[in-house]
Amino acid sequence: MQMRVAFVTETYPPELNGVATTTAQFVEGLLRLGHHVQLLRPRQHDGDAATGSGSLHEVLVPGLPIPRYPHLRMGRPCRRSLQQLWSRQRPDVVHIATEGPLGWSALHAARRLDLPVTSDFRTNFDAYSRHYGFGWLQRPITAYLRHFHNRTNRTLVPTEALRRELEAAGYQRLHVVQRGVDTVRFDPSRRDAALRRQWGVGDDEVILGYVGRLAAEKNLDLLLDAFRAVRRTVPTARLVLVGDGPLRASLQAAHPDVIFAGLRNGPDLAAHYASLDLFVFPSLTETFGNVTVEAMASGLPVLAFDHAAAGQLIRSGHNGWLVPPGDALRFVAAAEALARDPQLRRAIASQARVAALAQGWDGVVARFASQLAAACDEGSPWRSAADSPSPCPAPIVQDIHRSSP
Repeated sequence: MQMRVAFVTETYPPELNGVATTTAQFVEGLLRLGHHVQLLRPRQHDGDAATGSGSLHEVLVPGLPIPRYPHLRMGRPCRRSLQQLWSRQRPDVVHIATEGPLGWSALHAARRLDLPVTSDFRTNFDAYSRHYGFGWLQRPITAYLRHFHNRTNRTLVPTEALRRELEAAGYQRLHVVQRGVDTVRFDPSRRDAALRRQWGVGDDEVILGYVGRLAAEKNLDLLLDAFRAVRRTVPTARLVLVGDGPLRASLQAAHPDVIFAGLRNGPDLAAHYASLDLFVFPSLTETFGNVTVEAMASGLPVLAFDHAAAGQLIRSGHNGWLVPPGDALRFVAAAEALARDPQLRRAIASQARVAALAQGWDGVVARFASQLAAACDEGSPWRSAADSPSPCPAPIVQDIHRSSP
């Protein structure tokens, strides 16, 4: 079945974050399968323009900077504009990747037009509120997210553990679709001796690494505690942080012995991964954690909490190392043990690569497309049995210059 999919997201490449990366993979995968995709996203900068190529057609909406994330933009409310657009160019299904103002507008426009809707649960915004001094907002944010997702045909989550957690919290119609990894790009062969020399380390010295935002919700204090503990027994060990964020300046000032590599992407990011020796990931706010499987594909032993992607993909001691969530002492002790034992790291690394090879994007996208097709078969959750959809002309490239609530 060839589908016309309206794919709604507040973030998309060239923006650098896990949601942008995975939404692009799903969009490109749908196109490879022969579906038509109408991509709706905020305009990222003044010169940003809608493009169209083959079966991909973009619709841009006005955007606003996201507080504390000034390089990202969220879409303004534009329900009436979307309703008008989809009245003329009716999709078979609306997929909403993010729950911001643009996602809310899309949900309401789809409701008015009796369109089936699927959604992704991608980010623990309710958990993030605790790390930014807005803990009092956690309950209303949780209620909003539950209300949002329960108004869709299906909510897609990346792990079975998250499905159970959300189900217990009152979410309905949850289905698991894992995230994939590009095992060609992320490969142990990307290891770069010149890059390691640039960091000031030799082949036999151990480099701990982290890739991700340098932000409060990532639990970076624990990472730094682990590094200090490792340095007491392995004095030549180094720590490389790849990424950027609101904590970078303060961390860089407080930790001159840490290497801050900044934002990296493409082959350069792949080389940074593969040139590490141990990937240390202390976050407990991920819904999945793309960096975990990227590190595994790069042939790295991963130390993480038994949570999200790590909890789903890692067999502790075999293809990675897991610690019970929140157990900081065991996390630090595991980092010390792995840093001291190169033979154990090599054994785990080889199995990590094997596990990652089973997570290719083609199979993941096929499962994603089957969920959209099932929603099409179900129809709108608001449509009566007597109603039927109107014909759907092909989507066009378009800017929505003026939004309305």
